[in-house]
Amino acid sequence: MTQTQVDASTLYIVATPIGNLGDISQRALDILTQVDVIACEDTRHTQRLLSAFSIKNNTMSMHDHNERQRQEQIAALLQEGKSIALVSDAGTPLISDPGFHLVRHCRQLGLNVTPVPGACAAITALSCAGLPTDRFTFEGFLPSKSGARQAKLAELLNEPRTMVFYDAPRRAIDTIADVASVLGGDRYVVIARELTKTFETIHSDTAERLLNWLQEDPNQLKGEMVLIIEGHKVDPEAISPQIIETLKLLLEELPPKKACAIAAKIHGVKKNALYDLALSFKAD
Repeated sequence: MTQTQVDASTLYIVATPIGNLGDISQRALDILTQVDVIACEDTRHTQRLLSAFSIKNNTMSMHDHNERQRQEQIAALLQEGKSIALVSDAGTPLISDPGFHLVRHCRQLGLNVTPVPGACAAITALSCAGLPTDRFTFEGFLPSKSGARQAKLAELLNEPRTMVFYDAPRRAIDTIADVASVLGGDRYVVIARELTKTFETIHSDTAERLLNWLQEDPNQLKGEMVLIIEGHKVDPEAISPQIIETLKLLLEELPPKKACAIAAKIHGVKKNALYDLALSFKAD
């Protein structure tokens, strides 16, 4: 296999394993070996990864608390012709990890920013959760305090897409209790814990039963966790005020059968559910 060659004045966004070291790509290893500097969320953590693959290279810290200062330094190095790799502690940088300000700053300066794709805990969990993947929303970390967490969940009560969160397993019992309270005990939830690691666990059930499972097994309150929640299921028979308004407008110009067919197509409901309603309007 031909070794990837790095380009000067380029910032590489390099995904690293979320657990299993075998998931790192050859391209990522080539980039980490050849760049002039590796910007790390935690240099000690990244050094363990580099040592596992016998990579010796220069590193600098770049985390939430110094990113604004580092972005100027990194941009200056890139403008001098240096190549730099950005890594987080695990997975794809910027996904609930530092790097957004740096990448935006570099792009605004016209500097080259190139992705080196690989593992991402959110996508990894979603791929095996058994919930719809055609449309989903990534919500990052849930608030640590129950009041704020409940408020966030309440905002998403009617979200129809599959919802993906990061959360700390140590507060999983409290989180799932809030899910059951706010979204309903019958809401389907998947916990994906310690993905690609020795004690990987992917468990799915209703929020109510999942809460009981967590309370009975304290081992599930350790490690890293992705929480995936089923989206709100819209009742196809439900007739909202918006649907009624659409139907009334169409009935002013069209016969009931045609008006119902168009309204049903616009709002994604069954036309048969609208027909009796349309006839009642006509009767009025």
